[in-house]
Amino acid sequence: MTDSKRRKGLMAASALLGGVLVLSACNDDGGSGDTGGPSPASSKSQAADVDKAAAEETSEAQIAISPKNGATNASINNAAKVTVTKGKLTSVVMTTKDGKNVSGTLAADGTSWQPDGQLERSTTYRISATAKDAKNREAHENSSFTTVSPANSFIGNFTPEDGSTVGVGMPVSINFNKPITDTKAVQNGIKVTSSSGQEVVGHWFNSQRLDLRPQEYWKAGSTVTLKLSLDGVEGADGVYGVQQKTVTFKIGRSQVSTVDAKTHMMTVTRDGKTIRTIPISAGSPDNPTYNGQMVISEKYKETRMNGATVGFTDDDGKGEYDIKDVPHAMRLSTSGTFIHGNYWGKGIFGKANTSHGCVGLADVKGAGDANQPAAWFYNNSLIGDVVIVKNSPDKTIQPSNGLNGWNMSWADWTAGSAA
Repeated sequence: MTDSKRRKGLMAASALLGGVLVLSACNDDGGSGDTGGPSPASSKSQAADVDKAAAEETSEAQIAISPKNGATNASINNAAKVTVTKGKLTSVVMTTKDGKNVSGTLAADGTSWQPDGQLERSTTYRISATAKDAKNREAHENSSFTTVSPANSFIGNFTPEDGSTVGVGMPVSINFNKPITDTKAVQNGIKVTSSSGQEVVGHWFNSQRLDLRPQEYWKAGSTVTLKLSLDGVEGADGVYGVQQKTVTFKIGRSQVSTVDAKTHMMTVTRDGKTIRTIPISAGSPDNPTYNGQMVISEKYKETRMNGATVGFTDDDGKGEYDIKDVPHAMRLSTSGTFIHGNYWGKGIFGKANTSHGCVGLADVKGAGDANQPAAWFYNNSLIGDVVIVKNSPDKTIQPSNGLNGWNMSWADWTAGSAA
């Protein structure tokens, strides 16, 4: 055989062999071309076995953590909670970002957990939870969230205080620390009820003040409940409430005192009966006392009164008066009207009006004589009692000046409600 023929024969054999090898490598019929690896059928079987084994090892317990992971502006009250289905919780650890532990309580049935107290604002919390199913297989879940910041939340400072006993004229007054634009949503989150059954309606004096009262004075001896359900309520764009609180207070006896600026006398009535008549001195003709229904909002056994703080100044800018120990003082208006003891006025009570707008009663320096008219009135008055001034040459006090919404008609009052 020539070299040329030999080369052609080798090339043909090589090509044939190469074709066999290629066919063997791609063979899918399980024939004589088997390469020694697992067949597709056996691979599927092995995968199924792995899936089955994994399923047998996977816990059926399903853990849910709220707020969801990465949440911001979360509530500081009820947002944080861990629950589980098809299992029971065995461990829940909640910490602040810096590792401080937060105490919590696991439900008796082991299916839920909550922190024990209110959370802090502007704080990032982490929760790590473990549960086991009926076959003792563990499941794990982790979450992190951040609570609402002071910049993105609002609170309402309210009066009267929880557990207090007040007079029949005491409204519920709430002052919010940020302007409220969605007054309806906020008012719907506030409910005031009375054991007397009186209807209670709110009135917005401005975007930060809401007062609530019945049409007539509270019934003596009744119990009033204020329920704040403002948690998560959006009061303004991106600003949420955080309060969830119930407050109760008692209404005492019904005491209403009427000051007649013309006769210089005050008549004190309790439960409809006159119990005392007291000589007074009201505002002078140049500085008359407001007329109208006023509610005692603060009481001080002694306090300082400086005319400069309410606009009464001399040519040097100093207060026209500065008395550092005014006895038995009770506030009637935000603008500075008080009913108080007066030890410096002689022979004026029941005879002349000499003050800068306050109502004065005879008293002694140091507030130490309980027999003085001012001391008696102070000791027999509650925050929330009503003092009515009449026959003064001044105008009627503005309803928003102090807790004095009683000077507004019921129609005007209800017109200021957003609910």
